[in-house]
Amino acid sequence: MPSALAPSEATHSEATPSALISRGLGRSYGDAAQIEGGTILDATALRAIGPIHVSDEHATIDVGAGVSLGDLARRVAAQGWLPPVLPGTRHVTVGGAIAADVHGKDHHQRGGFGRTVASFSLVTAEGLQRPVSREDDRGLFEATVGGMGLTGVITSARLEVERLPSGVVEVETARTRDLHETMARLTEGDQDHRYSVAWIDLATPAHRGRGVVQLGNLALPLGGPLELDEAQRRPRYQPGRALPVPRVPGRRGTVRTPIVRSFNLAYWRRPRKRHALVPLPSFFHPLDALAGWPRLYGASGFLQYQCVLPDGQESVLAALAEAFANGPATPALAVLKRLGAQGEGMLSFPLEGWTLAVDLPVDDAETYLMLDHVDEVVAEAGGRVYLAKDARLRPDVLAAMYPRLAEWRAVKERVDPEGRFRSDLAERLGLVPPRGTRATPGA
Repeated sequence: MPSALAPSEATHSEATPSALISRGLGRSYGDAAQIEGGTILDATALRAIGPIHVSDEHATIDVGAGVSLGDLARRVAAQGWLPPVLPGTRHVTVGGAIAADVHGKDHHQRGGFGRTVASFSLVTAEGLQRPVSREDDRGLFEATVGGMGLTGVITSARLEVERLPSGVVEVETARTRDLHETMARLTEGDQDHRYSVAWIDLATPAHRGRGVVQLGNLALPLGGPLELDEAQRRPRYQPGRALPVPRVPGRRGTVRTPIVRSFNLAYWRRPRKRHALVPLPSFFHPLDALAGWPRLYGASGFLQYQCVLPDGQESVLAALAEAFANGPATPALAVLKRLGAQGEGMLSFPLEGWTLAVDLPVDDAETYLMLDHVDEVVAEAGGRVYLAKDARLRPDVLAAMYPRLAEWRAVKERVDPEGRFRSDLAERLGLVPPRGTRATPGA
């Protein structure tokens, strides 16, 4: 195993040396990159970035699994290229992006991160590093993309990159009055806009679903509807210095109902240009402008609930919005996006439809009881919960949400029969058998 994969001393236990999980930058909101009594392998030292290989308009780059997407974007943008899929934060490693099959604001057109992966190197349970591609072992490829790091340690990957025409996104912004109008705006923008996202207000029950919709395309240096200056025409991805957020005293911090509702009203009313040119980091990763923003939630912290509902289940989405707006915890932030076709990964989250992400302060058992009910509604509607964000899903609803689960388990048994790669999430959800036992074939 490469020496860069250093076990974290704080998480190593001699009593159970066989339990392993790799960890990148730790941006999962749940327990996907931790294992009680086991060993966490720090993969962030795998930061090599190779040259771009160009063939006509097709280009790939070889990178270490510990490279952050922000560092990758910064490096390739200076050469006129961009990773095609960027999630909501740049502080995600390539290995983590593959393991969670992350998605961005363009999933409805471009799909998830796994689509950009040509191949990767994987250290399996037997301690050998092997190349994996769709052609060589499609089963292992599809079990690893979205497989939450449970098939082995990704050490490097060959990724596609695309031409970057400028350093800005041409963004069209619209204010909406309710959920119906918000959804209509997003649907209408699907065909003509590569990027789409909506902030929605779920903290104000009387106005739930009102929002701010942003539709965007990478701006062309010449010939576009907005004129770019010289700096904007230059392909670049250069985030500014993040504003530090101090620790907020108190259990709930600033996330209190009156404060959240006042902020939402001010944000909704804020004057905006209908058409604007926005730098890439500001558009793709707005929250990265605040360093340590989870501190705003105080000592109790928060959880994010993200689900996807297939097209045709819009009434269920409206019911979920009502449940969150009237629930026991005030939704501090809610984002609605369109997703495209199901990804290749057996446990990939996206499917064609609507994804709703809601940040909730963690303060009482009532919130967990409500979310248990929401899980059942989502599963019955043919939807699923995002495992990369999950911290509390029950194992009994997992199979209904992920129909390729048995197929994934078969590959997991093939490459890791003793279940060495595991996480707290995997054990909580029953993705792996209890320690010291082997999986039952076909289970």
